[in-house]
Amino acid sequence: MRRLNNFSDKIIVMVLVFIFSITNNVYGQDALKTHKKIDKELAKLLKDKSIKSAFEYIDAIEEETNKNLIELTEIAAPPFLEGERAKALEKMFVDAGVDNVSIDEVGNVVALKKGTEGGKVIALDAHLDTVFPEGTSVNVQQRGDTLFAPGIGDDTRGLAMLLTIFKAMKNSNLKTKADIWFVASVGEEGLGDLRGVKHLFRNGAPKIDSWISIDGGAIGRVNNAGLGSVRYKALFTGKGGHSWGAFGLANPHHALGYAIKEFSVNAKKYTDEGPKTSFNIGRMGGGTSVNSIPFESWMEVDMRSVDKDRLVEIDSIFKASMQTALEEYNNSGIDDKISLELIKIGDRPSGELSIDTPLVQRAISVTTLFGSTPSLTRGSTNSNIPISLGIPAITIGRGGIGGGAHSLNEWWLNENGAEAIKLALLLTVSEAGY
Repeated sequence: MRRLNNFSDKIIVMVLVFIFSITNNVYGQDALKTHKKIDKELAKLLKDKSIKSAFEYIDAIEEETNKNLIELTEIAAPPFLEGERAKALEKMFVDAGVDNVSIDEVGNVVALKKGTEGGKVIALDAHLDTVFPEGTSVNVQQRGDTLFAPGIGDDTRGLAMLLTIFKAMKNSNLKTKADIWFVASVGEEGLGDLRGVKHLFRNGAPKIDSWISIDGGAIGRVNNAGLGSVRYKALFTGKGGHSWGAFGLANPHHALGYAIKEFSVNAKKYTDEGPKTSFNIGRMGGGTSVNSIPFESWMEVDMRSVDKDRLVEIDSIFKASMQTALEEYNNSGIDDKISLELIKIGDRPSGELSIDTPLVQRAISVTTLFGSTPSLTRGSTNSNIPISLGIPAITIGRGGIGGGAHSLNEWWLNENGAEAIKLALLLTVSEAGY
């Protein structure tokens, strides 16, 4: 980070801070007023002896929390291969004295802290998986006060927070009316397609009444809206052959080119207007050599929208574009035909919770009590599933300072990181009834 070396630098920063504070007052705080009843409830909780004791315990075991973060980070958790990390976290919860902990059918770790009344479940979640493929080095390097490793922040810090929150509650004899589930979920990233949370909210599953995910950056984020997405693998196939000897034979790569152009033109027209909607061709592949007509060609397509109806519409545009391009290419005078298969590889629903939802209100109030400015956000996280079902759900930040998410140079610095743990604890206890 560049230091402010002269007076003009400092003046610029002061002006920017002033502008931000005005903007935030107009568009932020005024729009995020909380109910007085909830403000009083949380202010009272902050003065409670057991809450204060839990906070002191969180401060006291910071070194242990940091150790757990490093240990879990150095257990690789590639997409669909989170098992080893899950077992390690399960053992940590057992050693901490949790009431019950298990790994479910899809690999989620669910640790139970029983409430005094039961009948209601509050889930506090962080995800086990990272985006990094099998074989990636996940050794943690420390340079000064900063930790470097793939996945150190996203979302291994969240896992360490879950464990510390449980320990703090147990040590301080903090009891809630509702049961609390400490959930370490699989499949949050990429092609995991939220499979862990989808399993927990499947038809016939035990009811979860409120959901809080820890995922993302600094304190202040209150993600109450899900950014929906749909993803496909478009697979074009043909016979394949020699580039000279079979020249003129239907070529899947050529068909893919037709498809990319058709979809790009049609999708751009649609996304140029209306609520924000996006499309992206992220990966392509196929073929065996430069002098071979490929037998297959594929691309992976991501489409997103803030509006569920527009997501349905761009989905239709994509499918129609693929079919039009296929027919056009097959009628272009080539020998034989190309076939097309559309494989859905991702489906994350949209949704949004009202600012008046008690959980959202509590999150805004708690954030303010911790001296930060709350902001309502929209994202693609584990909370998408419960939000789309109308179940109170939010995603909050892990605290500290970090960067380089999804890169090999990801880093995290424990600057007031304990405050995010305390915030998450207070929010969970409040939602669970104390």
